[in-house]
Amino acid sequence: MTLVQLRHLISLAATGSFSASAQALHLTQPALSRSIRALEDELGMPLFDRVGRRNELTPFGQQVLQRARQVVLDADDLRDTGRLTGLAQGGELRVGMGSGPGAMLMTPLLMRMAKRHPKVRVAVARAHTDLLLQALRARTLDALVLDALSLKPAPDLKLDTIREMRGVFMCRPGHPLARRKGGVRFADVQRYPVASTPLSDPVATALVEAYGPQAHPSACVTLQCEELPSLVEVARKSDAVLLAIRAAAPELVELDMRPALRRVARFAVVTLARRTEAPALGILRELAAECLRD
Repeated sequence: MTLVQLRHLISLAATGSFSASAQALHLTQPALSRSIRALEDELGMPLFDRVGRRNELTPFGQQVLQRARQVVLDADDLRDTGRLTGLAQGGELRVGMGSGPGAMLMTPLLMRMAKRHPKVRVAVARAHTDLLLQALRARTLDALVLDALSLKPAPDLKLDTIREMRGVFMCRPGHPLARRKGGVRFADVQRYPVASTPLSDPVATALVEAYGPQAHPSACVTLQCEELPSLVEVARKSDAVLLAIRAAAPELVELDMRPALRRVARFAVVTLARRTEAPALGILRELAAECLRD
């Protein structure tokens, strides 16, 4: 067996889909199928059960997955030993960011590295949480900055919480809702387009608990994209109402919702447990603590 086959196993276990993993690994689906089949043949037992459209690990596959992750982790640490030469001599920092942290942290991080650490290569990825986690586990990213409440607990992940930040409904100054006396009801918000990044299950639950089933994101959000700055611009220049962390759009007016939305984002730096960290991760943590605040 090879490290490449083990990486394919780890990816397929994460997605449950040959097509999704093949796309993430930049392979054709038949090539990925051949790789997994060859690994199963060598080990002498099936690793996956095909359940409908999803591929689920067999009990034996679960055991192999745990050992495969450790083998790949050790191999990557060995490979990275020669790269960890310190910031003065250069290095690399590869970071994935969720929508909220990306809007507030990406530009300051790039600016800090350009001015103070010009020899360090920096790459920032923006995507949905599931894709970012897959890239972290595939070792193509060194760390993630995202809402920890959207993550499922996993033994291979290490979370360092940075800050909790409020989520609110906002609109442009002069918006009819901004002038409303006596508070804003969700029925009032529904008269306008609602803009938001993709929301996690905990956020959806909080919305439904506060305002009823009509407030579920699948029902109420009409403008959705991963790039929060674009949604802020739309809310600033139209009657759209933005649902996001308050600090992402200080120029907008926070609506006095009745009842209030009691929901926070718990931003964290996420890394792989037991993996040697890139030296520049200390800079990321310090800057995140500075920038991610209400």
